[in-house]
Amino acid sequence: MDITRNQFFFAGLLCLLLGGQFRTVESFELTPDFTQFLAERSGHPLAAVNAATQTLVQADEPPAKKVVYPPEWLGWSLLSLGSVLVLHSWGMKKPGG
Repeated sequence: MDITRNQFFFAGLLCLLLGGQFRTVESFELTPDFTQFLAERSGHPLAAVNAATQTLVQADEPPAKKVVYPPEWLGWSLLSLGSVLVLHSWGMKKPGG
């Protein structure tokens, strides 16, 4: 299967939008459920602490929330990759032609 002009353009547009998002946001705060899910999957001691705390306190959701700080270079690299893909798609032949 060949990659068409439209697929290059869509991938470039998606990278541009993600890069812009990473440039404007300083950090992401994960939900308590997803933080618990990551702790269980990675074998982090936070999973055992949260499970014990939930049993003692009878809380419905885990108290810990993870904050992710994406590196600055990630936004710039996605922006540059997206612009290259969009420009490349403009230089390709039109579909069906």
